[in-house]
Amino acid sequence: MFGKMKRLFVIKTRLEAFLIIFALALGAMTRGAHYTVEYPGWGGYLLFTATAGAVFLGGAKILDALRYEREAKAAAERDPTAD
Repeated sequence: MFGKMKRLFVIKTRLEAFLIIFALALGAMTRGAHYTVEYPGWGGYLLFTATAGAVFLGGAKILDALRYEREAKAAAERDPTAD
């Protein structure tokens, strides 16, 4: 049962990755908009930019991890004796 629950939280396809990145971006931009209200001026805009940058970095890492896992799986299927 725990294994089935665990599989729900694994990103398997690029579509799932993009949906998660979209959700992260939506939340980050909302947070950034609140920062511009709470901290008017340059400080708020810098925090807004930081929230956007965090999504870019996180999204790139998610997509790179998917590519790495796909390549590792393909390599393991070609040579099952390799570690």
